[in-house]
Amino acid sequence: MEPLTHARELLAAHPVVDGHNDLPWALRAQVSYDLDRLDIALDQRARTHTDLPRLRAGGLGAQFWSVYVPSDLPGSAAVTATLEQVDVVHRMTERYPQDLMRALTADDMETAREQGRIASLMGAEGGHSIDCSLAALRALYELGVRYMTLTHNDNTPWADSATDKPEANGLTAFGEEVVREMNRLGMLVDLSHVSPDTMRDALRVTEAPVLFSHSSARAVCDHVRNIPDDVLAALPANGGVAMATFVPKFILPAAIEWTLAADENMRAHGLHPLDTTPEGMEVQRAFETAHPRPRATVSTVADHLDHMRAVAGVDHIGIGGDFDGTAFTPDGLTDVAGYPNLVAELLGRGWSDADLAKLTWQNAVRVLRDAERAAAEIRTRRGPSIARITDLDG
Repeated sequence: MEPLTHARELLAAHPVVDGHNDLPWALRAQVSYDLDRLDIALDQRARTHTDLPRLRAGGLGAQFWSVYVPSDLPGSAAVTATLEQVDVVHRMTERYPQDLMRALTADDMETAREQGRIASLMGAEGGHSIDCSLAALRALYELGVRYMTLTHNDNTPWADSATDKPEANGLTAFGEEVVREMNRLGMLVDLSHVSPDTMRDALRVTEAPVLFSHSSARAVCDHVRNIPDDVLAALPANGGVAMATFVPKFILPAAIEWTLAADENMRAHGLHPLDTTPEGMEVQRAFETAHPRPRATVSTVADHLDHMRAVAGVDHIGIGGDFDGTAFTPDGLTDVAGYPNLVAELLGRGWSDADLAKLTWQNAVRVLRDAERAAAEIRTRRGPSIARITDLDG
């Protein structure tokens, strides 16, 4: 059978669970959450990486929508902005009931698949979204958030980011309490964006499997956003899942220096380097025309997955593209319709159907189910934590 046909047939039975998609932020930045102005039932390829027709073409069965807000937002402003992100995911799911289904549990994910709908889950990208409040963490869980990335690009007062100067050398005492409370709730501890010391501290403290919602292998591309081999090797004992990302600057060594220059160009134009609005993309494309970028491909992503499988094992890997959270994407994975190309590449490398079913669907569903089981047991031993950061960190 031709590999792409084989890939599409496999995805019909075992669709992709993608760990991270920033469409909610694109809706905020481009149309101020007006879903009439950016209707994802229509082809939106001129504006976004994501719409419903392309999600269907890509074989998506479940999507963790990132309810991201910038990590430089102060205090309660980050909480408010996160709530607005949650709200747009709720409204989007309600608007397209034939295609999207709100999912809170692993059973919900399976139900959505059986009904031919895309399970819609949420992940908060950065601990700044709770403003050092465990009550705010619990509120996000009640609203449907099922993972929280401990940091984004900046440290929180209780955890170090991979892309900031170390302050806590991992997790503080309060940071450890955040992990414990997430375990009690059944909210996955997401270790993308955090420093290696934070990863190791979280793995030491957690009583449930962890998640990397969008990170690749540091041994393949030595970028601080990626996962060191010792951490990948610890995943089998923990039961967690590392979901490979597609962001070129994290997966292609030659793209790192180019991206630093592109980021400086964005700042020189008064724009944030992560700005993917039409204005921001116009500046990026002009820079790319003058300075052609190194191009990642489907094969680049497959190299990371090969390595991650070798170190962590096939039961502990997944996919987290970061679509609509990056200005550039690999050739063959330009948008959410591209997943069959990746599956076809892996088939050509000798991955079995059973291995690919774990990569696309089974591992992600299992990790959420295992977190739910751990939470049920933990709740028999302890109730909600009322600890404050001043109580534990001084």
